[in-house]
Amino acid sequence: MQNDKLKGHAAIFTANMIFGLGVPVSKALLDSWVTPMGFMASRSLFAAVIFWIIACFLPNEKVERKDLMIILLGGLLGFVISQSLTAWALDYTTPVYYSLIAALTPVGVMLMAALFIGEKITWMKTVGVVLGIVGALLMLFKGWQAGAGKNDVLGIFLAVLSLLTWAIYLIVTRKVSQKYSSVTQMKWIFLISAIVTVPIAMREFDAQTLYSSAANWEGIAEMAFLVLGATVLGYFLIPVAMKSLQATTVSIYTNLQPIVASLVAIAIGQDFFTWDKIVAAVLVLVSAYIVTNAK
Repeated sequence: MQNDKLKGHAAIFTANMIFGLGVPVSKALLDSWVTPMGFMASRSLFAAVIFWIIACFLPNEKVERKDLMIILLGGLLGFVISQSLTAWALDYTTPVYYSLIAALTPVGVMLMAALFIGEKITWMKTVGVVLGIVGALLMLFKGWQAGAGKNDVLGIFLAVLSLLTWAIYLIVTRKVSQKYSSVTQMKWIFLISAIVTVPIAMREFDAQTLYSSAANWEGIAEMAFLVLGATVLGYFLIPVAMKSLQATTVSIYTNLQPIVASLVAIAIGQDFFTWDKIVAAVLVLVSAYIVTNAK
């Protein structure tokens, strides 16, 4: 049991390190190579192909019809909707603002758990929620004054919607994640994601520079990292973690993402330090800590 928990912690730690690196890489792709829907379709289609190929070499795992419906719903919530909102958010705002909002995931999980499964919200958790909201409002206020993104207010709003959808995904798929292997879950999640996103992206195929004669190895390498790392490996590790860890424990590791994403984004010139980001980071991380650890 202890070994399973250690494996779960290692899995979700690695996944969030990859996701943190994926934020500035996604921003670079969206700025130069693909549209948000082209970005989503590429990840969905390539990941679906990879997971179905892997599944061919593993024992066939029969999925009950009701569980398959939950897995497919999880694909729509946790990837199609959540990650599409993420792509649009990164198109409008900076990696640092986006990743700080993503760090509020434990708050989102708590609120969605209270709404859908009746989890009690204590006064300490309420304090944590308030701190998180203050941090988000600070980012909105500074973004309204003219931030570094195209439209930081819209980008932050989309990021909030993304994290709430992701929180619902974690709650909805919790029990199913304990019954089936990661490959079984992911092959269905990305199949439904590809079915939904590819037809939409095909309508704007001419706008996908990555699939034109102007493509180079930089864009290809960025997409390869996002498909193999932030999509295939990252999403493979999440069910591994959820087999032995609670959804709130899984969600607190999201706090790694703003640290990694911010350091990388600032290092490569995508963003810069300002006082509001530092204050917001403190408020958001304290909020996530209180919500996760409050009894």
